[in-house]
Amino acid sequence: MRESHSVASSDGTPIAFQTCGDKAARPLLLLHGWAQSSRAWGDELLGRLAGTFRGIAMDLRGHGNSGAPACGYDDSRQWADDVAAVLDAEGVGDGAGAIVLGWSYGGIVVGDFVAAEGTSRIGGIVLCGATTSISRAPGGAVGDAMLAAGKGSVDPNPKRAIAALGSFGADMFAQQVGEGQQRLFGLSLATAPHVRGALLSRRVNNDEALAAAGVPALVIHGERDGIVLPSAGKANAETLGVECTLYPDVAHAPFLEAQDRFVADLEAFAAGL
Repeated sequence: MRESHSVASSDGTPIAFQTCGDKAARPLLLLHGWAQSSRAWGDELLGRLAGTFRGIAMDLRGHGNSGAPACGYDDSRQWADDVAAVLDAEGVGDGAGAIVLGWSYGGIVVGDFVAAEGTSRIGGIVLCGATTSISRAPGGAVGDAMLAAGKGSVDPNPKRAIAALGSFGADMFAQQVGEGQQRLFGLSLATAPHVRGALLSRRVNNDEALAAAGVPALVIHGERDGIVLPSAGKANAETLGVECTLYPDVAHAPFLEAQDRFVADLEAFAAGL
């Protein structure tokens, strides 16, 4: 059974999240990417994960059903507070051994949380097609598809903005995945333009915090990812002291394009903690 919740962050912004699965199971916090929401994961994946984990799928500030304030998107401490508010609301405290999974921009939020709060609640980190910085650091390497989408998505001309987001949605996939592909495009359109721009105007590098995290990690990346380049996945894996797990013929959304393997890899990782 899936339940919807909302909690106020430290600045009063409501942060929405969904929960599913057995509350006695290991917590799995899912952090989505830029211009998406917790709906990006899809009902099928959340249902599968609920069989093993206590799933907590969060809407980042400015996305989905969370509040979209005018500011607060350039503050790493604020992003960490958002995550902490959700974990506090669910009673995920020190020693909980939660797995924190960041997809795409969600990897930056993972780093924000680790940098500010440490890993006392965390048993493992998973990065999926993730960037961990907006800088010249190798872990922040993005492709032309992301650069074009970032610029076009804030164009004041709606036709150009919609076209940019449409191309971004198509570039997420190396294969056709039907409804899931359209869902992600719709979520991009539903994200306010000021939020799209604010997230990409940040300058942040969490490599030092991640290198010192000292918890097991899993890094998954599609070999054909043109949004966040595979080189970023390899660099982030090196930072975390693990090998990068590359998925052939997969682009930016391994959890949709290669869901069976993704679930198997995630469950195997959790079983080894």
